[in-house]
Amino acid sequence: MGKSVNRGNESEIAIIKEIAQSDGDRPVLMLNLNKYKAEANFPDGQLYRDYMRVLGDLLPTVGGRIIWRSTSYGRPIGEQDIDEVLAAWYPSHQAFLDLSSVSGSDENFRLRKLSVKSSVIHRCDGEAFL
Repeated sequence: MGKSVNRGNESEIAIIKEIAQSDGDRPVLMLNLNKYKAEANFPDGQLYRDYMRVLGDLLPTVGGRIIWRSTSYGRPIGEQDIDEVLAAWYPSHQAFLDLSSVSGSDENFRLRKLSVKSSVIHRCDGEAFL
């Protein structure tokens, strides 16, 4: 996970790996709260569109998919400034881990690094999206 824009939370990655190696691995929804770089020209820029296209093509290789994404228009409570909320569903925690090593992941992470200024990803229950 070292290819991500933000430094990974090692204790959370360890939990994900533990779940992935267990008999209790289950679907997971990763809720991405993204702030894009000016160069990405979110939401209409070519760099952003390229990143979304590559991500959209990559997720199915691990059985995942983008459930929805939405522009954030403000924050009536809190301080986190984001441009977009993106919900990515994976059939298992292992599938989430596999995303960084499948064919095409290098291009995805290259575009992510060029596009995303900061991101917070929340691990959520994915059972509702089966």
